[in-house]
Amino acid sequence: MNNKTQSKAVDSELIRRLYFFFKPYRWWAIFAIGLTLAAAFLGTIRPKLTQIAVDDYIAVNDISGLLWIVALIGLALIGEFIILVANTYITRWFGQGALYSLRNAVYEKIQSLHVQFFDKNPIGRLITRTTSDIEALSSLLSDGVVNMIGDLFRIFFILGFMLMMSWELTIISILVLPILFYSTFWFKSKVRVSFLEVRDQIARLNSFVQEHINGMSVVQLFNREETEKEKFKDINADHRRAHLDTIFYFSIFWPVVEVLASIAMALVVWYGGARALGGAVTFGVLLAFIQYVRQFFAPIRGLSEKYNTLQSALASSERIFDVLDTEDMVPEPEIPQDKEKVSGHIEFKNVTFRYNEDEEVILKNVSFEANPGELLAIVGATGAGKSTIINLLLRYYDIDDGEILLDGINIKDMSINGLRKHFGLVLQDHSLFSGTIHDNITLGNDNISREQVIKAAKEVEAHNFISKLPGTYDFELRERGASLSMGQKQLICFVRAMVYDPEILILDEATSNVDSETEELVSKACVKMMKGRTSIVIAHRLSTIQGADRILVMHKGEIRESGPHQKLIAKDDGIYRKLYELQYKDQILVTSEQKP
Repeated sequence: MNNKTQSKAVDSELIRRLYFFFKPYRWWAIFAIGLTLAAAFLGTIRPKLTQIAVDDYIAVNDISGLLWIVALIGLALIGEFIILVANTYITRWFGQGALYSLRNAVYEKIQSLHVQFFDKNPIGRLITRTTSDIEALSSLLSDGVVNMIGDLFRIFFILGFMLMMSWELTIISILVLPILFYSTFWFKSKVRVSFLEVRDQIARLNSFVQEHINGMSVVQLFNREETEKEKFKDINADHRRAHLDTIFYFSIFWPVVEVLASIAMALVVWYGGARALGGAVTFGVLLAFIQYVRQFFAPIRGLSEKYNTLQSALASSERIFDVLDTEDMVPEPEIPQDKEKVSGHIEFKNVTFRYNEDEEVILKNVSFEANPGELLAIVGATGAGKSTIINLLLRYYDIDDGEILLDGINIKDMSINGLRKHFGLVLQDHSLFSGTIHDNITLGNDNISREQVIKAAKEVEAHNFISKLPGTYDFELRERGASLSMGQKQLICFVRAMVYDPEILILDEATSNVDSETEELVSKACVKMMKGRTSIVIAHRLSTIQGADRILVMHKGEIRESGPHQKLIAKDDGIYRKLYELQYKDQILVTSEQKP
């Protein structure tokens, strides 16, 4: 299959898939097409009425007949105006409806995708897919297709009226069409590639801006403004260059169309004028042909503009459907074995995992158990695989080998929602959103009452500071909770985990970013939250997990040691002992110096 055939097949498939979102409005679209055809007919009948007025009434000085024709031309103008107003509103209405459904579908898909997808796709690129790429379809889904049909029929109506009056002048008028067709196909082949490049550069630009605005404090701290500005200039230059390529092709194509229209007009005046002087053609016919030639190239220009819209829309559609077609690497089971409640027994059996096939193994034959109600702590150096265990337990990724069981059920046999509803998770990073504190805690769950939120906040020592804020639980947070301190953000995350009353609680470095005073509050909150729940705590600060029932010591993807704090600290050459001494060496030195 050559590239041209392949491109047509791709375009046809994209249009077919876009029709799925357009389908609920198909009857409105058919109605709009009918209105467009009526407007096209009324617009193209006016030159014919002008010819009748000149030849049948002005030429014989028939004033009453002329007034009648003038009235018909006026009615045609009024009718065309009313139809175009109604048609514009209807097409924009159902176009926005189709975009609404498509945008919802893309966002829903993004929400359902596995974490590995986000590891490989910049956030700015995904923002582009859900905003500007979908907006690029606006003109196509709104009035693009309908008006393309209208322009085609306008050309047919014009040719029909022209042939009715003079087939010779019609042939003269369309002599320039072969050149126009060649120019159009050349334009088509060039502009599609340019539009694909434009969409790529927009996504690249959005990714850079999003990343650097989020990290602006780091850029400013290390005085990297000039360096990042130069990087942005380079990306922006590529973006401008891609747009200039499209502008270049349009700057050639539009003058070609205008020149060909002028040549066609000149040919009609030259040949038709000579025929009119010889009496072979009436002046009314010549006047009508001049108007028709002017009208004939208007829909051709319109079709070229719509083709521009179509190419931009198809380029965007490819990227949108790339997201929608992304296969979920964490599949749902055909018959889920979900449980309403679990006791919280977790078991890893010989689990092996790597994030990508070409990367080293992260977990190597890992096996352990967490019994119901037990506090299990996981420690180890950076990169040992601690957070990976949590990612696998929540099925953000699927394991390569082994089994993970929850109450004896393989988590692959549970639905994603059915599995995760049993877990409460507090991360090192505070995932807060713009909105009220209440909304951030409930995440929009209407089944959670204000009383439940307040009760949970009191249990985790967060109610005191929330009640002092303006509006208390209705206090509006800025983006990522910028109006709160680090400790306050973390406490809200604790309330969120608590209010859902999970059977299993996971704390991943939950106290690493808070001050000592807040850490004390958080530690008290943790004790209350973990009571009666299976709890898994990942911590760098070993002081926070000394009361754990069991501590797993990870090293290079393997569990090297396991046991309570006192047992592990007693091993002179143990990894845990070394971690503890490194973390508290100053205190140990001071203690040894004070000994007599």
